[in-house]
Amino acid sequence: MPDQRYPFWLGGVGASMAAVCTHPLDLTKSGFRSLYTGLSASLLRQMTYSLVRLGSYESIKTTLSESGRPSSGSLLFAAMLAGGLGGVAGNPADILLVRMTSDSIRPPEQRYGYSHAFHGLTCILREEGVRGLFRGLGTNTTRAILMNGSQVGSYDVFKTLLISQPLPIIQFQFRDNLLCHVISSIMAGAFATTVCAPADVLKSRLMSASGNVSLLEVVTRSLRHEGPSFLFKGWTPAFIRLGPNTVLMFVFYEQLKKGWRTLVWSPPNSHPQTI
Repeated sequence: MPDQRYPFWLGGVGASMAAVCTHPLDLTKSGFRSLYTGLSASLLRQMTYSLVRLGSYESIKTTLSESGRPSSGSLLFAAMLAGGLGGVAGNPADILLVRMTSDSIRPPEQRYGYSHAFHGLTCILREEGVRGLFRGLGTNTTRAILMNGSQVGSYDVFKTLLISQPLPIIQFQFRDNLLCHVISSIMAGAFATTVCAPADVLKSRLMSASGNVSLLEVVTRSLRHEGPSFLFKGWTPAFIRLGPNTVLMFVFYEQLKKGWRTLVWSPPNSHPQTI
């Protein structure tokens, strides 16, 4: 019997497929021609950050399942731990994505002018050194921990709840199928948007800043000019972006896992035919 573990990279592929579909949602304000600006950075981010956070979570969850069904708390903790690892792995690509997608609204003299993700990486290394690749690492890792716990961890919790008991009043019983995946991912997307809004705002402002600007300076300046509500600024557009991305990521990921189970764990020719 083959090893019944999903490949580590499978989640990165699913997240990349979702990013191709939803990347333009971040850029509609900049015009039609720029809908796919920074796509190379977005794909690099998914194949670092999402690959590590989803792959690590699946590995930890499989290990926990060997000693019985993991609790909701265990799943959330596993997701947060995996998110921290993903945040470190994806930090350089996150910086590139923020800079490339916001370049068009900067004054010409302040633009970075990266032509693609790998050009951006070489520019950062040449001009800012290795430390430049890890600008805002603390904020980004905190955001990644919150995101993975509230998105990936809550998705499993919501899916388990939907499958384990019928909906009240209408007594509708969900099965582990596409409808369940879509409903669970919508709930996870809304939950994640609310939990991650403050860290998202701080991360974006810190990474897009020029020069050596500290987190404290960003927070102090924003509080002085906008008040505490700045931490939830842009919740609705954030959900419009994160909601579809969450749905597509989990739908693609679930279908990739289903395909892997069918083709690798139980290939059609693995069972003798009976006459």
